Amino acid sequence: MKSRKDILREYKERRKPAGVFQVKNTANGKVFLGSSLNLDGSLNRNRFMLTVGSHFNKAMQRDWNAFGPGQFVFEILETVKVKDDENFNLDDELTLLEQIWLEKLKPVGDGGYNSDEKIRQV
Repeated sequence: MKSRKDILREYKERRKPAGVFQVKNTANGKVFLGSSLNLDGSLNRNRFMLTVGSHFNKAMQRDWNAFGPGQFVFEILETVKVKDDENFNLDDELTLLEQIWLEKLKPVGDGGYNSDEKIRQV
């Protein structure tokens, strides 16, 4: 049986999925596009911030308050496929995915909540 210390170490060493996600308002079709080197953490953080009323995106927070959480869907759109290659660069791969999804969804302006094309979250 594994000790608590071993389980904790394995958890910390586990590779977290990197990729692109969206928070979509199904009532009006607007999307908030984001990307992260830790998708699960970013999705949880965005959901939590909206729930407690302190999200940095004020327009999305207003709509969350007006329409309610039941009108919002949190989705992972695509994860970076990690390659076992010495030239593989996770950051570059994520940047490429960001550009693809920004072009596809156009979340800046009337169709979305993003104020610019900087969608990477820490």
